[in-house]
Amino acid sequence: MRGALRTGDLGDGTYRNPVLAADWSDPDVVRVGDDHYLTASSFGRAPGLPLLHSRDLVNWTLVGHALDRLEPAEAFATPRHDCGVWAPSLRHHAGRFWIFWGDPDHGVLQINSPSIRGPWTTPHLLKAGKGLIDACPLWDEESGEAFLVHAWARSRSGVKNRLTGHRMSPDGRELLDEGRLLIDGDLLPGWFTIEGPKVYRHDGWYWIFAPAGSVETGWQGAFRSRSFFGPYEERVVLEQGDTGVNGPHQGGWVRTGAGEDWFLHFQQRGPYGRVVHLQPMRWDASGWPVLGDDGAPVLVHKKPALPPQPVTAPATDDDFPGGRFGRQWQWTANPRDGWSSSHAGDGLRLACVRSADGVRDLRRVPHLLTQRLPLLPSRVEVGLRLTSTTPGARAGLAVLGDSYSWIGLERAEDGTARVAHRFAEAVTDAERDAAAPLAAPDGTARLRVDIADGARCRFSVDTGDGAGYRPSGQVFAAAPWRWVGALLGLFAAAPPGPGPAGTALFTHFRITGQASPAGHHPQLDPEEESRS
Repeated sequence: MRGALRTGDLGDGTYRNPVLAADWSDPDVVRVGDDHYLTASSFGRAPGLPLLHSRDLVNWTLVGHALDRLEPAEAFATPRHDCGVWAPSLRHHAGRFWIFWGDPDHGVLQINSPSIRGPWTTPHLLKAGKGLIDACPLWDEESGEAFLVHAWARSRSGVKNRLTGHRMSPDGRELLDEGRLLIDGDLLPGWFTIEGPKVYRHDGWYWIFAPAGSVETGWQGAFRSRSFFGPYEERVVLEQGDTGVNGPHQGGWVRTGAGEDWFLHFQQRGPYGRVVHLQPMRWDASGWPVLGDDGAPVLVHKKPALPPQPVTAPATDDDFPGGRFGRQWQWTANPRDGWSSSHAGDGLRLACVRSADGVRDLRRVPHLLTQRLPLLPSRVEVGLRLTSTTPGARAGLAVLGDSYSWIGLERAEDGTARVAHRFAEAVTDAERDAAAPLAAPDGTARLRVDIADGARCRFSVDTGDGAGYRPSGQVFAAAPWRWVGALLGLFAAAPPGPGPAGTALFTHFRITGQASPAGHHPQLDPEEESRS
């Protein structure tokens, strides 16, 4: 595999934001020794809770996932794109890694592990309820007490703009009280949608870093109190200002081994989702944090004072050795046996799963393998062989969101293979043709999507007849879900009916694009070469 989502490292001791140029939503970060680890929201995709590693906070690699399957399993047997894992918090305490998150439909959950690579415990439901989101623990080394703070989702609870706190058992297994209101944003003039809290102990204060102001237009707040249960005073510590970075907020603070303070947060970029920025951080004379350039986000900045690292980025490309797919891929629901199969050669062999949804609406298909849409202009290519002879079987490459489009191969009633290109609008629940069918006599094709600024996607196909790539259909503008950026996806499906419906084979998945501004192409950290 090769990395194709460009890194922010400029190669001259500076970096350019974003440092993670794809949808790594609601990031949180922790340092353990010389290593920094980051996790992010994964919503309804599985595996969930991605785990990224960096030595310098600029160059990141994906080292695994903490959550094999979402719980309760029956709730995620079908796609729930905007549900599931919201705004996790990553901590290291008592020799273990801990991740807490809120599932808006089920409550606050936690898992833990002695190693970032697992094994992770099964999810433990710490607090059941609707609308409990954005949970974060604190183990107070000064008092020996443990606490939990969480926010609220109005869509499930009827409440928002509030942060609630609890005393918690040190083992993170139970809450010790009914909870108390820590911060009521309705009492703060101009503040709304306070959420995503991260709680810390620093310089004798309890600190809650919490964003407000909504996803695309918000700002980062900091709250401090001498007591965990308040009262808290507040300050805006990061906002757009005169920059082009809309809504810079919601993330985590980390102090490096060199003693520098940094803050990682997201910026909402429409169909690309929430990309991750790195801000320098300092403390002013009155003890308040100052993020970025006196409270405004930086675009280019000197890298953290840490040893130089290889220019790296999370992997995107895949040859699917032995039929296995890399860590960058996630299913749109909890996986089932038989969706993919290993074999002696390279290439991803997907079963043409029989379902009415698979031939009508890809947004409802659980057996769709996805990865993040890259922020920078890119070209996506994959090879496909439709080995299934079942009439109506199809397989292809999709750009998936609230609306979607796909190009691929379909088996006709007479047994011939043809190129199919279809799309579905957000307001409909069925596909339409985006282009007239094209013959594919050998049942093979090379599929391509060129992604321009604004996530405008041009589909094309090469059937191996010597004509090369041919454009197909109109330009398609990728669309996000409500909280999730658009996804690239590979799928195989067939109409309902008896018995297996055959398979499709995908080969040589590639995402290519321009080099970084300094002319550097990202290389993979050696740890990325191993498979999950």
